[in-house]
Amino acid sequence: MPDRTYQPTIAGLRAFVALAQRRHFGAAATDLGVSQPSLSQAISALETGLGVALVERTTRRVHLTPDGTELLPKAIAAVEAVDQFTAAAAGTGDPLSGSIRFGVIPTVAPYVLPAVLRGLADELPDLRPRVVEEQTARLVEQLRGGTLDVALLALPLDVPGIVEVPLYQEDFVLALPAGHTLAGKKRLDPSALADLPLLLLDDGHCLRDQALEVCALAGVRPDLGQTRAASLTTAVHCVVGGLGVTLIPQTAVASETASGDLAIATFAPPRPGRRIGLVFRNSARHDEAYRKLAQIIGRLVSATGAVRPI
Repeated sequence: MPDRTYQPTIAGLRAFVALAQRRHFGAAATDLGVSQPSLSQAISALETGLGVALVERTTRRVHLTPDGTELLPKAIAAVEAVDQFTAAAAGTGDPLSGSIRFGVIPTVAPYVLPAVLRGLADELPDLRPRVVEEQTARLVEQLRGGTLDVALLALPLDVPGIVEVPLYQEDFVLALPAGHTLAGKKRLDPSALADLPLLLLDDGHCLRDQALEVCALAGVRPDLGQTRAASLTTAVHCVVGGLGVTLIPQTAVASETASGDLAIATFAPPRPGRRIGLVFRNSARHDEAYRKLAQIIGRLVSATGAVRPI
C-alpha cells in the first residue's frame, strides 16, 4: 500500500533515472558519483515510499517493471525540472568553472581526447571534465536524464530538446593490411568496397551505420564478413590479421598506423566522412558558455591537421 503522504526525493528520482538508463547498479553509481549500496538504498526507499516495484534485479542486468517503464518519463521530467531550477538559481555562475560531465563516443574519444584535455587544461584551468565514453544512444539518454552536461558525437541527431553545435568534418579512409594491392591508393572509388570483406563495429556504434551508408551511396552491397568488433581498435587488429578491411576516421589514422602493420587508402572526392559536434540540453540555460566550449574544442582538434573545421 503506497504512502499517500510520501514525497520522493530528487536524489531518489535521479538514482532511478540513472539506473533505468544504465541497467547496471555499478555503472549508474559511477555516473552519479555514489557507492552502489547508497544507490541501492535510494532505489529501495523510492520503491517503498511509492508502494511499487520499479526495477527487477538480476545477477547481470537490471530490468524495468511495467510500473517502472510507465513512471520513468515522469521521473526524467522531474529531474530535468529540478536541473532547470538549479541552473536558473545559479544566475551568472560560470559552467566552465568546476566539474562538467562530458560524454564522448568510442570512435572519437581515444583519438581526440589527448589534444582536447591538454588544451582545456591550458585554456580553462578551472574546468574539471568528468569523461564518460559511451555509444550515442546511451549518451543521449544520459544527457536528457541530466547525468551528462555535454557530449561530443556524430551529427545530426535531430533529438527534440538537444542543441547541436557542429565542430568539424573528417574524412573516412580505408584501413587495409600492409602490402594490400590498394595500400596507398589516393583516389579510391567507394564502389571498390563491393569486392572487399568489410569489417563492421557492433550494433549501436554510429560508425557502423555510417560505413553502411557509404556503401549504400556508392550503390554497392559490401561483402560483410562474420567478424564484428566491439571497438575500432579491435577491428583494426582484425584487419592487420588479414580478416578484412574497415573504414576508420581520419583522426584515427596516426594512432592506428603507428605500428606500421596497417595501410590506408583514401577515397576520391567527394570523400565520405562525418560531422562531429558538441551537444547539450536546450534547457540547461548555458548556451553561450557551452558554445564557447565547443569553439575551443573545435579549434583544438582542428590544430591536429586531421579534420576540417566547420
